[in-house]
Amino acid sequence: MKNEKALVIPEEIKIKAKEQLEQLKLGTVDFISEHEILNKLELSLFHGKPLMIKFGADPTRSDLHLGHTVVLNKLRQFQDLGHQVQFIIGDFTALIGDPTGRNQTRPALTPSEIKQNATSYAEQVFKILDKEKTTLYYNSEWLNPLSSADFIKLTAQYTVARMIERDDFQKRLASGIPISMHELLYPLCQGYDSVVLKSDIELGGTDQKFNLLVGRELQKSYGQTSTQNVMTCPLLEGIDGVQKMSKSYDNYISVVDTPREMFGKTMRISDELMVRWYELLTNISPIELEKIKEQIKNQTVNPRDLKVNLAQFLVTRFYSSFEAEKAKSEFFELFSNKGLPEDIQVFEKPAGSYLLIEMLVDLGLTTSKSESKRMIAGRAVELNQEKVLDENCTFSLSEGQECILKVGKKKFAKIVAK
Repeated sequence: MKNEKALVIPEEIKIKAKEQLEQLKLGTVDFISEHEILNKLELSLFHGKPLMIKFGADPTRSDLHLGHTVVLNKLRQFQDLGHQVQFIIGDFTALIGDPTGRNQTRPALTPSEIKQNATSYAEQVFKILDKEKTTLYYNSEWLNPLSSADFIKLTAQYTVARMIERDDFQKRLASGIPISMHELLYPLCQGYDSVVLKSDIELGGTDQKFNLLVGRELQKSYGQTSTQNVMTCPLLEGIDGVQKMSKSYDNYISVVDTPREMFGKTMRISDELMVRWYELLTNISPIELEKIKEQIKNQTVNPRDLKVNLAQFLVTRFYSSFEAEKAKSEFFELFSNKGLPEDIQVFEKPAGSYLLIEMLVDLGLTTSKSESKRMIAGRAVELNQEKVLDENCTFSLSEGQECILKVGKKKFAKIVAK
């Protein structure tokens, strides 16, 4: 969009663009820069031309979790406002390995692993995004054909000094942890995606801010007069409420979890985390969010009911309202009707046979095998709602099976067989 300074934007378009801006700012951390984004929104409305909104994901895993959907929700918001999403599956950059958040070199994936994961990603993103307003790209399309001379030209656009300013590299240098040369190429390759696609705005998590800004600088270096703006979204805490949601921490909910799993895991989160999830994972308005906070603070509503609503929303989003109602019914049938706590801790164990007194210790329900035996002798141990009377009791679980252990009146654990 050239020579736009001479344009006179009608007041009604300015108002509408401002309204879009305020919607888009909700739930974001970095907004670089607000003035430029507002100008792009005005020009988009004036010309009737959608903005190109870029987001990239390396297929390092086979499935996406709710943490990924924070940014996907924002992308969908752009789509609902009439804009187009450029969704990039980083099948080339996954071969390098993103150093973001790593204190050591990330192991590279094999091409076959990447291809398999990429196929899965392509299917899952449309659980949230509008397929008609999404263009799917694989960055190997333009990065594979680059010659050695092209790569040298690319590396010449950024200095080593600026590259090692990034926080991840600074920490590793200070700790004497090596940084491989190929890791320095990662932000450049991700940024080159923006050069090729001429993106207007790029989104990512707060941990991606450095990489997103590199794309903005590379567009300038390659002579593009309009450079991308940057928006970052907060990282979602996992069900433990402490670490960011990650498979590495086993605190995640996958978008392909069963409705029952998704509902049950959501019901395990704390009341404080529930409010955060409402803010980042739903389409709730700021007014409605404040109302929920007040209700919890003044104890005018049972937090459990709010958590049920959240769990139903998530299951409905990824499956259907029918599956959400079914998952709710199954949850209350299993827990409420049988006197089990709603926040029962879940443990994954390999399928097989186990000695009960050892499992009780392993799960932290007792401190020793001797205590396990004493609790069994005192008729204080239950396996799937039945009293255990034999201290030599063993039980078996096949893949996908579950069982509930109870010790005394307040100690519970649920085992799910892998």
